[in-house]
Formats: sequence, structure tokens, C-alpha cells
Amino acid sequence: AAGIMDARHHNDDGSSLQRRMAQLERAIIAFDAKGEYHPQHGISIHDNWGPIDTLLSQTLSAIEAEGWDNIRSKVKSIEWIESLDPAKRTMKAYLPDEDGEPAQRIELHLDESVHQNAQRYFDAGRKQKDKTIGAKKAIEETLAKIVSSEKKRAKADAAGKLQATKRSKQLWIERHRWAVVGEGHLILGGKDAKGNDAVVNKYLKREDLYFHADLHGAPSCALKLKEGLEEDPHPLPGLPEGVPALRLTQTFETEEFSEKCIKEAAEMSVVWSRGWSSGGAAATAFWVEPPQVSKTAETGEALGRGAWIVRGKRNWLRDLTMEMTLGMAVVNGIPLPLVGAHVAVTKWCERWVRIGPGTTKKEAMANKISKATGLVQDDVLAALPPGNVQILKDNNLLNT
Repeated sequence: AAGIMDARHHNDDGSSLQRRMAQLERAIIAFDAKGEYHPQHGISIHDNWGPIDTLLSQTLSAIEAEGWDNIRSKVKSIEWIESLDPAKRTMKAYLPDEDGEPAQRIELHLDESVHQNAQRYFDAGRKQKDKTIGAKKAIEETLAKIVSSEKKRAKADAAGKLQATKRSKQLWIERHRWAVVGEGHLILGGKDAKGNDAVVNKYLKREDLYFHADLHGAPSCALKLKEGLEEDPHPLPGLPEGVPALRLTQTFETEEFSEKCIKEAAEMSVVWSRGWSSGGAAATAFWVEPPQVSKTAETGEALGRGAWIVRGKRNWLRDLTMEMTLGMAVVNGIPLPLVGAHVAVTKWCERWVRIGPGTTKKEAMANKISKATGLVQDDVLAALPPGNVQILKDNNLLNT
């Protein structure tokens, strides 16, 4: 199966190298043209030593006698001189062709000799030649990179890996913890105190639900009713087998959450809490409606960053399973780990792992998953729970 490169959302190394090749080739054409042009001017100046020496001396004498302004006006009627430049102390003049008529235009420095003017063109020609040599060497190096890139791509294709590349922008959901539950609904969680405030203030709408694990410091979470993931009707060509093409949507027609969706959202809220690091097999969480969440304490004082007051009845869910599933997908054209409830992830992803609290450092696990899938290691690390992990089941993701 072929790998994936998506120029719509992030830099494509292959395309970048091809563009670099085209730029270098155009530069060589320009360098070669200038390289031939400059030495020829120098030769022509030498061939017309006498007339040019006379032109230089007469023009300079006239300027000294009458001034630049007067002479600039007078040279307009002289067919051998195009213009004078007082700032640069140069003039643009014409060399004769085989019939003795004005033809090749050159720039002459009035304070330099004929030889010095000719040497300027010879030196410029050598510089252009050096640039051409440098560009040709750069083309050879770029070509070698293209060949190497294609070999890596072919190797990744054979292993069913995604070809994820560096990108400058993130999807908006990546600014937070995010997962899929139920029929594809998004649940968002704060990564820190600032993130907790953003999740509630910016993303928790009236039709959504607020979740929180029954543990101090757990993230505020928003289960979105109208937002989630759906199959992309226009998938990129060449996706590895078993890797779904998905896209974000804000138009779910769901009117209310199912009990199954609510339970899975609660499970994600405990997965993202310190309960994971403690190694517990189960935990407790609650959900409330958005109007029950406030930034104002009973005393009327405003709470600090990341803190929220929940008033009224809390809907508790107990004995929640401490595990999550991770698959590989392409979301809005970007290769990403897809995490969430087991059923929600596996309805799209054929390759996945079930993850629970364990003894393997999450950094080591992220590295292992990245190597097996082609996903960017930092993206995998951001998707994993906050603590050590273990693989409960591997369904052809790691091929272990």
C-alpha cells in the first residue's frame, strides 16, 4: 500500500525537494547566460580599446568643465551614449558592431581605465561561473536526497506505515486532550489549568456535557453533542490498507447522548487523570450540564485559573475501566493517532492497540508506536495517558 503526503495541511518533503531542484535548474540557466555575457563584454572592451579610452577621457573632461547636469542633457543627442549616473559616476554606452553601428550596451566607470572596466566584466563572469558550479553541486545533493526519500517511502509503504511529515500548524483539537467516544463524538480535556478554562469557556456549549474524574487535579472535560469525526468522502489517494480517512464535523444530527457514549466519555475523563498514574484498574467520575459549572464560589469570590465550581446534582459513574484504545488514522488529511473508547476507535481503525496502566514509560511506548506506524512521535506522546503504560492487546499495529 502507498504512503501518504498531504500538501494541503503540512510540508511535503518530496515536493519541497522537487521545487528545490526546479529552482536550482532555473538558476543555472540564468548563471550560464550571465557567465557568457560578462566575459564577452570584457573582450569587446579590449577590442575597442582606443575608442573607449577616448570616450572615457572626453566625457570626464566635459563633466569637469561643465558639470554633470549640462553634460547629461548634451549626451542625449549622442548615439554612442545612453545615459550618465552622477551617483555611481558611470555611463551606459554602446560598442560598435561589425558595421560600426552602436550595438552592445555596456556600463563604464568614468574614474577607471579601459583595462579596469574590462576586468570588472571578467571578474563578474568568474563569479557567475562559480555560482553555476555551486548550483550544479547542490542539484547533485538534492537529487541524492530525493532518491533517499523515495527509498524511505517505498520501505514505509511495504510496512504499511504512514508518511507523516513536519507541519507548522495543528488542528484545533490538538491544543487539548481529545478522544472519540460513542458514535464518533469528541470529548475534549484540558492539558493544564489554562486548558481547563479554555475547554469550559470556549468549547462547552449548552447542549454538551461536563465531565470530571473524582480525583483532585483531574482535567475539566467537554463531551460535544454536535462535533466529532466522520468518514472523509474525499480521502487522499494511497492510504495504507486499514487506515481510515476521517474529517472533523460540527453537524452531528444527534439530539442526545446515549448511555454508552456517556459512560465512554467518563472513562476518558479518568484515563486523563492522576488515577492512571496510581495504577488503579477502575475509577469514578461524574457529569453535569453546562449551567451547573461556574467560576464563582459560594462566597462570591472568583476562582483561580483552571478551577470550577459544580452546583446541583452530580451524575456519578463508578467502576470505570482504566484503559483506552489507540489506532492510526488520517484526520483532515493529517496522519494522527486516533484514541478513545475501544468500540469508537475500532469501528474505523483495523490496526489498533488497547492500552492500560503499566510499567513502560510513555516516551518509550510513543517511540515504539511511531516506528511501527510512521506517526510523528510527539503526536503519539500527546495522545497517551499521563503515566506509564502497557499494551493489553495489539491488533496488527505494532506487529508484536
